[in-house]
Amino acid sequence: MPVHTLNIGGISCRNNLLLAPMAGISDAPLRLLCLRGGAGLVFAEMVSAMAVKYENARSVRMLGLEPGEHPCAMQIFGGDGEAVALAARAAIAGGADIVDLNCGCPVPKIVRSGAGVALMRDEKKFALVIRAAVAAAGKTPVTVKTRVGLKKGTVLAPRLAFIAQEEGACAVTVHGRYAEAVHSGPVDMDAVAATCASVKIPVMGNGGICDAKTGRAFLDAGCAGLMIGRAAAGDPLIFSRIAAELDGEKYAGPDQRAKAALFLELLDMCAARYGEEPGLMRSRKVLGYWINGFPNCAHIRARFMATNDFHKARNLLKSELCS
Repeated sequence: MPVHTLNIGGISCRNNLLLAPMAGISDAPLRLLCLRGGAGLVFAEMVSAMAVKYENARSVRMLGLEPGEHPCAMQIFGGDGEAVALAARAAIAGGADIVDLNCGCPVPKIVRSGAGVALMRDEKKFALVIRAAVAAAGKTPVTVKTRVGLKKGTVLAPRLAFIAQEEGACAVTVHGRYAEAVHSGPVDMDAVAATCASVKIPVMGNGGICDAKTGRAFLDAGCAGLMIGRAAAGDPLIFSRIAAELDGEKYAGPDQRAKAALFLELLDMCAARYGEEPGLMRSRKVLGYWINGFPNCAHIRARFMATNDFHKARNLLKSELCS
């Protein structure tokens, strides 16, 4: 099953392979590398609508996009319609091509704020938040990300996707695991298929996609696109690999030296965006994904984590991984 172009509310994506929003991970440097690596659309890490409402400087900065990182969907979370509307307008002002609403995050502090999976428990509030975002976004498409359900055996996503469609959302992403499972365990592909069948808008599949085989299962269930998360955190070229494999082609990916050189580029991009020391701290969150499988990777990672000097850390990786 080959990849194909994807249209979300008038936003044309070159293919149907998407980078997932990941807190602390899918920032501008990674988004740029993933677009270069073959992603058709990238999602930014989620931003609190309430933080934007109260003009939190860090949250407002997160809404800004770098030149060249388009198309990009900015994800916001919140349970207050007014705050969500304000954040949607701010995201669009920052350059977002799409506004995405997080209605599936199971992290306790997000749920306690009335956002994330808390919205799955309250259809009226779920609808209200989407309605507020759609009204505020105007011509900019609004999408929704949710899960198949809260607990195994209770499938909510088909009903929620239908509500999202009725409230004006242009697409839905469904994570195939239940909220109680977080990011582990099998995907309920029957629930994913039921979600796809419940609406006319595109449904993107998410959850454990790491190759063409896992991606094809979502496409066979009726998904219009594939959203790739942690597998892309350490391999921005995964989109090109999956695209080639889905098209029945062989993919000659980068060797370990080339992969290490790409991480050094990410490290430099983080330093340019955040400053050397903050950029170094930021890169620590994803180093494990990148060097997993390298010889002595645990020892290299421990040494990298032990230094706060950007240049020492960079030289360490260059000498250990690129020689």
